[in-house]
Amino acid sequence: MKRLRSLWLRNQIKPLVAWRAMRELLRNPDDTTQVFHIIEALKGDSLGAAVRRLRATERGRALLRKKPDIVSKLNDREWLLSLPVGSIGRAYYDFVHAENLSADGLIASSDTSAREDIYRLLSEDEIWLADRLRDIHDLQHVMTGYGRDPVGELSLLSFMKTQTPNRGISFIVWIAKLKYLREVPQFDVRPLILEGANIAERAVWMAEIEWEERLAEPLDAVRAELGFEPPQGYQRLREQAPQLLYAA
Repeated sequence: MKRLRSLWLRNQIKPLVAWRAMRELLRNPDDTTQVFHIIEALKGDSLGAAVRRLRATERGRALLRKKPDIVSKLNDREWLLSLPVGSIGRAYYDFVHAENLSADGLIASSDTSAREDIYRLLSEDEIWLADRLRDIHDLQHVMTGYGRDPVGELSLLSFMKTQTPNRGISFIVWIAKLKYLREVPQFDVRPLILEGANIAERAVWMAEIEWEERLAEPLDAVRAELGFEPPQGYQRLREQAPQLLYAA
């Protein structure tokens, strides 16, 4: 009976919690804590599915055995700054420095009581992967080339939910798409959302890469090796109609 209850809790979704968090996020798009509320409320067993996917490959199994800590690398700004210009780590440093971000900031945003409650039901592998997917968020910005403007974030969310399916992220993308179609009908954001998904499908799954060992490598070379195509539609928008990046 206890095992059945644990399975039910792991798989349950909380649509009302997600909807309340979405309303708060729409009121204040900078309130990133609400994003984590939505993801936690709707994720179901997505973490279990992702861990099973990792266990299905040798590279994934090696990561789960090692459980490297990406945060210590991403927070070492002196080391990142010492890396060659054009490397992944240096590009990450430039990105977070320009935006006044940090890996610790993401951790603080995700520290919610709901997250703590659900962690009691997760395996060690699932907890590590949940934290890692959170901690590499800004690294995903760097690898894909998406900025932190609303369209860039939406496109990246489309990339993320395609690489690692999650109902919470899918819900955010769906609501954001409807908001654009209603408030900015002259701007069809759907091709950009699709572009993010297409890039995700053709790229190597970011969750199974040991990024700690690749931060010193040239960004463009690693993008080419791992199949990260440039987001051409998004780049054209930034060059030709940058005002639309903040239209909704």
